[in-house]
Amino acid sequence: MKYIKFYVVLAFAFLVSNTYSFAQKDTLNQANRTIEPLKYGHFDNWMVHQVEESGIIGGNTKYTYEAIASDTLKDNKPFKPNGATPWANSSVMAHVKGIYKASTTIFPEERDGGFCARMETRIENVKVLGFINLNVLATGTIYTGETLEPIKSADNPQSKISRGIPFTKRPTGLIFDYKVKVGGVQYRTGATGFGKPKNMGTQNRAEVYAILQHRWEEDGEIYAARVGTGFKAFEQDVEEWQNNYEIPIKYGDISKDADFDKAADLNDRYETEECFYALNSEGENVPIHEIKWDGTKEPTHLILIFTSGNGGAYIGAPDAVFWIDNVKLAY
Repeated sequence: MKYIKFYVVLAFAFLVSNTYSFAQKDTLNQANRTIEPLKYGHFDNWMVHQVEESGIIGGNTKYTYEAIASDTLKDNKPFKPNGATPWANSSVMAHVKGIYKASTTIFPEERDGGFCARMETRIENVKVLGFINLNVLATGTIYTGETLEPIKSADNPQSKISRGIPFTKRPTGLIFDYKVKVGGVQYRTGATGFGKPKNMGTQNRAEVYAILQHRWEEDGEIYAARVGTGFKAFEQDVEEWQNNYEIPIKYGDISKDADFDKAADLNDRYETEECFYALNSEGENVPIHEIKWDGTKEPTHLILIFTSGNGGAYIGAPDAVFWIDNVKLAY
């Protein structure tokens, strides 16, 4: 029974430095604008991460996937992007109390002769020693930054992610192709692995965030001003691909806008498990104290998040799916 807590780490699928060239070299001129594809944002390149799970939970071979051109990663080695790709995702390898476990919520899917990214919300069933059944809900999420593999504990899922990548430009929009299934159940489900799944009484939605921050560090703590914000919530199914969909990025304080969504507010909840984290200059993952709006600052970091569900770890619609492709920035 002492191993039960470990399995909550599956829900890290909610998840849950050197500056490199974020955009690929090719650009498109569109209506006197510059459109820059993001590196690996076409999702045609994927690395397979092969994980051999421990015998106590069945000893299966599992696979997770990373948006990068690379050979298969084997022998339960953790994935370390080292600046080679801006993308990370909610599929994780955990190693807790000597037990290896993988959770997969992100998949490559064929599209138009290449691939796209498919994010799934799933309830994972784990059988321990053949008789202890645990059900954990995991939401599919793709984001800029790094998942700090291997996951070593079930505490505070956000603290296992370093959010964002170095970035100094001021884009006017986030462009991508998408289709979405928000979930066939009316209300979101909460499933932590302990007890029966709960009806949360709220509707699921897929969400997209584009956050530009100006960061600085004091005594090992990271502080940030919110420079620019783009946000979109999808609350209805969209069955056909929508190409070149654009979310505008607004600068400064958007909290008084008529269409302001509270989900796009400052992430100043650094005393809670909803706070974003990032690696400081000493390599420690610490909370980001996002303390103010300031559209005049030069950005230092870009956080992009695409997720098939909302509401936090372990909560979502079990059959929600969000597909994305061809992610670009407009200027």
